[in-house]
Amino acid sequence: MSVITQDIVQPGPATRTRGYWAGVLRRLVRDPVSVACAIVLLLIVLAAILAPWLGLHDPYQGSMIRRLRPIGTPGYPLGTDELGRDMLSRLVYGGRLTLYIGLLPVGLAFLIGTSLGIIAGYVGGLVNQAIMRTIDVFYAFPSVLLAVAISGALGAGIFNSLLSLTIVFIPPIVRVAESVTTSVRSLDFVDAARASGAGQLTIMRVHVLGNVLGPIFVYATSLISVCMILAAGLSFLGLGTKPPEPEWGLMLNTLRTAIYINPWVAALPGVMIFVVSICFNLLSDGLRSAMDVRS
Repeated sequence: MSVITQDIVQPGPATRTRGYWAGVLRRLVRDPVSVACAIVLLLIVLAAILAPWLGLHDPYQGSMIRRLRPIGTPGYPLGTDELGRDMLSRLVYGGRLTLYIGLLPVGLAFLIGTSLGIIAGYVGGLVNQAIMRTIDVFYAFPSVLLAVAISGALGAGIFNSLLSLTIVFIPPIVRVAESVTTSVRSLDFVDAARASGAGQLTIMRVHVLGNVLGPIFVYATSLISVCMILAAGLSFLGLGTKPPEPEWGLMLNTLRTAIYINPWVAALPGVMIFVVSICFNLLSDGLRSAMDVRS
């Protein structure tokens, strides 16, 4: 009698990683709230990118004759602002700058904060103390006050706003990255990699980063809405975008004097900030739930 043996192929790390993220995507697609928020954000992003080809009015061209037209005016479906500029056009073009200021600081803070947090959490000792005690200094100030102080010291402008917001969001990401890295560095697979002779950089890049990147990314996505609100606040205070650029926070500032004349038009930039912020928050919550395999 002949015995036929068959090798059992065990899935490797790359296969398990692809299977995990495929499961996350499946669970995320099954969440109707997350799907709806993703669709809304996608439409807003596409409108902002394709704005020059949508046949809209010039967002910078105004006319005192048609200033503060109400919503539903023929040719101006969302009315006009205090200088007679088309509100629909300015909202669409303003989405470009608002999303740019909202996403870029969080992205930069994610890269810098994740790197510092992983180094602090994995190396430990004096390196951890030096990084984390420096980060604790920034926690002595509320994020809003810190952003206003840095922007006020540097001066108004888009670049200074990006710099101040990036500095504000690095400390919380470092703290989260350090916390999850500390809990991962003592696990068995890290000890096995260390015992096999793998270098410290290899362990951090291959074994630690892949296991801590998910929670840090989810937390970073929850900061996007906060960043957009802070950026709008800086522009509202005159510390961010300068006129006549169409930016939702700056538009709120310039339209505040018209709130008693045409409140619905004056509220439109605030409505856009609210919609985008709540969509990012809900999408972040859905992503957090989808990444929790226990759920």
